[in-house]
Amino acid sequence: MIYVLFTVLVFCLMEGITWLTHRYVMHGFLWYLHKDHHQKGEGFFEKNDAFFVIFAVPSWLCIMLGSMNQNYWVVSIGAGIAMYGFAYFVVHEIIIHQRFKLFSRSNNRYIRAIRWAHKMHHKHIGKEHGESFGMLIVAKQYWDKIKRDEKLKAV
Repeated sequence: MIYVLFTVLVFCLMEGITWLTHRYVMHGFLWYLHKDHHQKGEGFFEKNDAFFVIFAVPSWLCIMLGSMNQNYWVVSIGAGIAMYGFAYFVVHEIIIHQRFKLFSRSNNRYIRAIRWAHKMHHKHIGKEHGESFGMLIVAKQYWDKIKRDEKLKAV
């Protein structure tokens, strides 16, 4: 049970790690990999998709090496990273960017808020002056925008 809780803790910590990585690595020295995500080109795949591998490798190594050495703390770290990676794929690739046409007509408040936050992130096509670098946690200002929209629709 303690390993499950530790896995959930790692999953939660990944939001902060993702924010920091997105802000200082993707919009920093690895911008050349992330740039095509903001300045969309032709084709289904982007150089930005390399970050899937960059995050998958430590997860896989933790699960594999932790299992080989029966160190379930390390396995839990890898599992937490993998779970976050799956959540990232569903939220970012399917719900936000619609790379696979699922949940395209959702009127869920949370989904509308994360889509709006991400839209505000993408209004900056360069690596400077960005906002909303997280993925699962939506800042209050985006929730407020969704609430204002709902009030306007009700009138």
